[in-house]
Amino acid sequence: MTKLRADELRYAVDGETILDGVSLAVDAGETVAVVGPSGAGKSSFLRLLDRLDEPTGGTVYLDGTDYRSLDPETLRKRVGLVPQQPALREGTVVENVTIGPRLRGESVGDERVAELLVDVGLAGYADRDVSDLSGGEAQRVAIARTVVNDPDVLLLDEPTASLDSEAEAAIERLLTDLLATGERTAILVTHDERQAARLADRVARFADGRIVDVGVPREVIA
Repeated sequence: MTKLRADELRYAVDGETILDGVSLAVDAGETVAVVGPSGAGKSSFLRLLDRLDEPTGGTVYLDGTDYRSLDPETLRKRVGLVPQQPALREGTVVENVTIGPRLRGESVGDERVAELLVDVGLAGYADRDVSDLSGGEAQRVAIARTVVNDPDVLLLDEPTASLDSEAEAAIERLLTDLLATGERTAILVTHDERQAARLADRVARFADGRIVDVGVPREVIA
């Protein structure tokens, strides 16, 4: 069953075309990697999927519903974006992880937080100040901050791009575990085609604001 479908998405800024008629359907439980050169429109595509930017044309369907009919709070709870830079707030790990539910007036139980921190490899970090975290640890907090909302779709914008090889491997293991159940649908933007092959069921290659190829990794990545 199709979980998320981009239909002829277009996006332009000051007359410059960033995305030009991008269509892509992602099945429930599927992980799709988006690859391509810098400036191809990969990160802009993710922002449009979460409606952080407004499409110039086309739209996105979530479970068959036009996402323009959903209020932004509901949409961003169901479609969660993990940015390339974590952009954590001042405070502790637990304060950052639970910021979304708290802004909606919801509470997150201590047991749920503890389980989530175990899942992302940060057991015992709840009260640690985020200013004391390494880059890899901060990225784990950003992932937990998104996953705590239990999103239908996880959008990952180059989550390991700024990490050293050890931290990158740890984040990849984490993502593999998070996606292994097949219960989460994910779209991963990455500059690393080998990473795309390791993590994704399918790969979509972007160039000049368009999808120029899509298929299983061995077909798209030479």
